[in-house]
Amino acid sequence: MSLRNVKKVFGAAMLAWAMSLGSAAPAQAADLKLAMSSPPTSMDPHFYNLFSNINVSEHIFDSLVKLDPDSRVIPGLAESWKLVDDHTWEFKLRKGVKFHDGAELTTEDVVWSLDRPATIQNSPGKFDVYTKAIVGKKVIDKYTIQLRTAQPYPLMLNDLTSIFIEQKKATQGLSSDDFAQGKGMIGTGPFKFVSYARDDRVELVRNPDYWGTRPAWDKVTLRFIPNPATRLAALLSGDVQAIENVPTPDLPKVRSDPKLSFFSKISHRVIYLYFDAKRDKSPYVTTRDGQPMDKNPLKDARVRRAISMAINREGIKDRLMEGLAEPTNNLVPPTLFGYNPNLKTVKYDPEGARKLLAEAGYPNGFGVTLHTPNNRYVNDEKIAQTIAQNLTRVGIVTKVEAMPMATYSAKGIKHEFSFGLLGWGAQTGEVSSPLRALLACEDSKKGFGTTNWGEYCNPKMDVVLEKALATVDDKERSRLLQEATAIAIDDGGIIPIHHQVTTWATQKGITYVPRTDERTYAHNFRPL
Repeated sequence: MSLRNVKKVFGAAMLAWAMSLGSAAPAQAADLKLAMSSPPTSMDPHFYNLFSNINVSEHIFDSLVKLDPDSRVIPGLAESWKLVDDHTWEFKLRKGVKFHDGAELTTEDVVWSLDRPATIQNSPGKFDVYTKAIVGKKVIDKYTIQLRTAQPYPLMLNDLTSIFIEQKKATQGLSSDDFAQGKGMIGTGPFKFVSYARDDRVELVRNPDYWGTRPAWDKVTLRFIPNPATRLAALLSGDVQAIENVPTPDLPKVRSDPKLSFFSKISHRVIYLYFDAKRDKSPYVTTRDGQPMDKNPLKDARVRRAISMAINREGIKDRLMEGLAEPTNNLVPPTLFGYNPNLKTVKYDPEGARKLLAEAGYPNGFGVTLHTPNNRYVNDEKIAQTIAQNLTRVGIVTKVEAMPMATYSAKGIKHEFSFGLLGWGAQTGEVSSPLRALLACEDSKKGFGTTNWGEYCNPKMDVVLEKALATVDDKERSRLLQEATAIAIDDGGIIPIHHQVTTWATQKGITYVPRTDERTYAHNFRPL
């Protein structure tokens, strides 16, 4: 569907679906304890664009538009929208939506929430990448707002799925740290905030006035249990009723246990490697015997391609991930907009990698440290260790340093690493998300490169990407996004490893609808 075809209100069927959400009552009253694999680093929904933060925020706050389990845009706080002209989007808010303190949601809160991300200081990953395109806001009335862009902007709906609507009077004057104390934690979401214990839990209670499908649970405890074995043990013992990210070695046991139910779905999250592609001398690059190097080999695209060829992706899938990974050379899975079918997964070729290294001037290889989180992605540290073994076999002597995600992200955003493992989910449902955040040249005014920790920059790719972001014809936009992806991937801007397959397990009698975006929502677990 082209952008111009959105000039009518979003399809009547979807509106009927959205309005029907409010009619469903909970089947029973109960408490739910849910174990999640990664703790949030901030409770401020506008501070840090990190998955674990977003996942918690979405229990308390809503966005104007949302994504369904297959990452398609559906109504949220906005019940409808249309294009007034090629530069102006108009949104109609649902009437009667209440914040948790009983105050009604209005366009004043929407304007505040769209303005606030740009004001956040010291964010490791700012949300204003999703608001940069908006150059004007016009309040028509209490429930109607128009957003104007400088040029045709087909990603408006996708971007707005990532901006949570806060209450203006509750959050004015607050620092991001204040949210951890419960200040400002007043949203329109399915649950009300009760308490937060860092790295341990968030406690919530059901919002009886929620505008959508009312949760089945009176009280929810989100437990943060990064250790996979401990997380599964909590499920088996009954300490929690549901978990995300089932430990891969335990998949056969979980699948065959009659007391448990298992759910899975391929994710839009790509696990990838990034490089220090800017500095002539890089802090964690050495000779094979550990001496500093005057020249940074990671700046050479041939070296980056050699690293990609040295990685045994199928081995990681089969032996480490128990089949729950899809090796890739793309930034998004085939179901998402902008996927490039011509980018075939790089074959494991250690001999070819050695030849490329020699061609680049490193016949004897070099040394490097691969940094990684150890509590964020499925088997993240184990994946890094396996990659290190692969690289060492071709002459790149690699050691691994792993740390919690909170520490890792604080260092990574400062470009402290030479070589790292990271994951990115295409939150907006298409490939422009990772292209803008991970590979575009850093430009705060454009909202580009917000998570470009290797400082990779290819102006040729940026030109194509910017053209795509201003192209209203979907077929042409897809072609341009595919072209931009090919430029960056062929240049080794980052190296995709695989897309995760996300898993969940529950005690028997509880069901869950798995999601492409990996989100784990307490309100989407329901008793049978």
